[in-house]
Amino acid sequence: MQTRDRSTAGRWTEADVPDQSGRTAVITGGNSGIGFEAARVLATRGARLILGCRDRGKAHDAVTRIRAAATGADVRVVPLDLASLESVRAAAGQIRSTCERIDLVVNNAGVMMPPYGRTTDGFELQFGINHLGHFALTGLLIDRLAALPGARVVTVSSNNHRDGQINFDDLQSERGYRRMAGYSQSKLANLMFTYELQRRLHAAGTPAIAAAAHPGLTRTDLARYLSPVMTALYVLIERPLAQRAAIGALGTLRAATDPAVRGERGYPVRVSSSERSHDEGAQRRLWQESERLTGVGYAI
Repeated sequence: MQTRDRSTAGRWTEADVPDQSGRTAVITGGNSGIGFEAARVLATRGARLILGCRDRGKAHDAVTRIRAAATGADVRVVPLDLASLESVRAAAGQIRSTCERIDLVVNNAGVMMPPYGRTTDGFELQFGINHLGHFALTGLLIDRLAALPGARVVTVSSNNHRDGQINFDDLQSERGYRRMAGYSQSKLANLMFTYELQRRLHAAGTPAIAAAAHPGLTRTDLARYLSPVMTALYVLIERPLAQRAAIGALGTLRAATDPAVRGERGYPVRVSSSERSHDEGAQRRLWQESERLTGVGYAI
């Protein structure tokens, strides 16, 4: 994985997104950052959008902006707090009640390096929101998309996965918490989930695929939990170098729409992930633990 080159010459851009008419896309955290930019582009290409968002005010503001960019866009909001399995189940229920088919699930929402905290269900925040919440949501929707040609599950990971390790003896960081280590673990979990999901979809003989994307260094509000020292470094050094959210969203859009993407990683520039992320034994173990912790099984 790598940060996308800012030059668009000869590169995959939003102009390459094919027509999405007739497709329904569920996007978590579609009210801001790369999630919003991906939603905006999908709407301009004719997709029906369901935005799963925690903050209703920001979500409805995003709907207004999307409709301004895509006149007549079919977009609605479903309340979703990934830090609560009850909320995840309720959101999935609402989506299922109105969607007989789902062509695309984009697991985009997340948190990065907050102080130690727990979700409603007692999971460490980053592991709980970035991985377990999305694992549960996808599992509750999987039967709506598994049999559809062209259907995809796209999960947003990060290059930080390279520093990650899945600590099966302390998944919730109860014995010690380091912000970056927790974030890296959650992003590694995103990739391992994607690979195991793809293997299961393939084994079931379904046409749906799972892919992952890395947005690169992008200006979003994901950095809001950085410590004062890290915030100062980010503002002085990294933020001036960071790309716009619209560019950071291209990885998500390519993974979601490029006909050439197969069941692996789909980025504007395709590159490999860490050796650790390809450990099939660890992928299966993580999957089993995720099913146990969330109580969500997959109908594939």
